[in-house]
Amino acid sequence: MEETISLREIFDTLKKRLSLIIIISVAAVAIAGLISYYLLTPMYQASTQILVNQSKEEGQALTQGDLRTNIELINTYNVIITSPRILEPVKEELQLTRSVGAIRNQIRVGSQNNSQVVYIQVEDSDPAMAVQIANTVATVFQRDIVEIMNVDNVSILSAAELSDNPSPVSPNPTLNMAIALVVGLMAGVGLAFLLEFLDRTLKTEEQLEKTLGIPVLGTISSISDKNVEVKKLTFTRRNRTGRENIEA
Repeated sequence: MEETISLREIFDTLKKRLSLIIIISVAAVAIAGLISYYLLTPMYQASTQILVNQSKEEGQALTQGDLRTNIELINTYNVIITSPRILEPVKEELQLTRSVGAIRNQIRVGSQNNSQVVYIQVEDSDPAMAVQIANTVATVFQRDIVEIMNVDNVSILSAAELSDNPSPVSPNPTLNMAIALVVGLMAGVGLAFLLEFLDRTLKTEEQLEKTLGIPVLGTISSISDKNVEVKKLTFTRRNRTGRENIEA
């Protein structure tokens, strides 16, 4: 026979293990906060935009086919931007000690809404270095694409700039602690029901009747020692010296 659980039993279980759920949730939030503020390295982001155009002679207008060709070229340019052909000169110009692969992992390239605008985003623990890498990648790409593909159709729309008070994009302590709170609550509730499931002791008449499958005819209430009134009985017995009273 399938066992069912009522809303009242769920509420009783949560109420019974409420302290455990709170402790786990608070611990999860505290751990997430400590890791976010003291262990994770803050990362800063810089971004630059470039525009991809088809080279045309003066006075010649762009057609719809030209625009479609430019958009298709963007996928090729995205690969070229993060290739060693571009990143090696960037590494040399900035005199970076990190590898080309490490630089590639810092860069994210994409187009905005399938337009001819390509953005280059760079993340680094140093905000000034993030700006330098983003601008250098855009400059080197604009310069070398002429030799690589024999085209001159790239212009820089906006260069990355270092703000007076840069703020990190990661980690986000508030978001991390909010996620930790949700996870902690879920873990606490799950552990509460697990402990309740593993507890096989019978505590109520309903549990006894449900487990044994027989009706309960009567119960004996627990008696507190404070409510028990002890009556003393006095017995009298005779001995050689006289009568002696005994209390029991």
